[in-house]
Amino acid sequence: MTTQKTAIVTGSARGIGAAVAKRLAEDGLAVAVLDLTEESGADTVKAITDAGGKAVAIGADVSNEESVNAAVAKVVEELGPPTVVVNNAGILRDNLLFKMSVDDWDAVLGVHLRGAFLVTKAAQKHMVDAGWGRIVNLSSTSALGNRGQANYSAAKAGMQGFTKTLAIELGKFGVTANAIAPGFIETEMTAATAERVGVPFEDFKKAAAAQIPVNRTGVPEDIAHTASFFISEGAGFVSGQVVYVAGGPRD
Repeated sequence: MTTQKTAIVTGSARGIGAAVAKRLAEDGLAVAVLDLTEESGADTVKAITDAGGKAVAIGADVSNEESVNAAVAKVVEELGPPTVVVNNAGILRDNLLFKMSVDDWDAVLGVHLRGAFLVTKAAQKHMVDAGWGRIVNLSSTSALGNRGQANYSAAKAGMQGFTKTLAIELGKFGVTANAIAPGFIETEMTAATAERVGVPFEDFKKAAAAQIPVNRTGVPEDIAHTASFFISEGAGFVSGQVVYVAGGPRD
């Protein structure tokens, strides 16, 4: 009998992160549901355990080194050494450049990029020790540039460079690193964007779908399916890639 693998999914209390956590549990992994507070991850954990999976909620601020190291130590203690990491945690602080505060810049880069760095750094030794690992980083089509998102676009483009470097450095230890760049996905985050621009969410989705070749907007499960592939045994020769899950081609 093979030992159950353990995954850390950051920002997995809701949205894309929750869908990824649930899918990995379905795939047979034990999942650490990492979010800002332990309480916020309770619903995701309940959904997983109710379905017969194994999960624990762990609170951590991914932008804080001590918090991350303590969280990863807790994962090892409660579920076993993590050999799968999905860096999904993210926040929005949208504004045009001339209105964007330094705090808004720092907050977004801190959660996305610093967070991915800290969580991956803390977990990679467990992957190296195991001679097997999977890292999946969440980028975005905004990495190609998006009005009002200088901070978010820079962070998501940075995730791609980070991913490719991890693939180069960790490949010889049996560890792959790939990135998923979602297009329009129906989440609380996109609903908040619609509210910010003053458009009803249904209208916002309809307008987005009209610009997407497959003629629909994405759902969190679309991203979870792609993450499941990257983490699978069969994807061991796929590394350093960025897949745009956006309903059509992106450069």
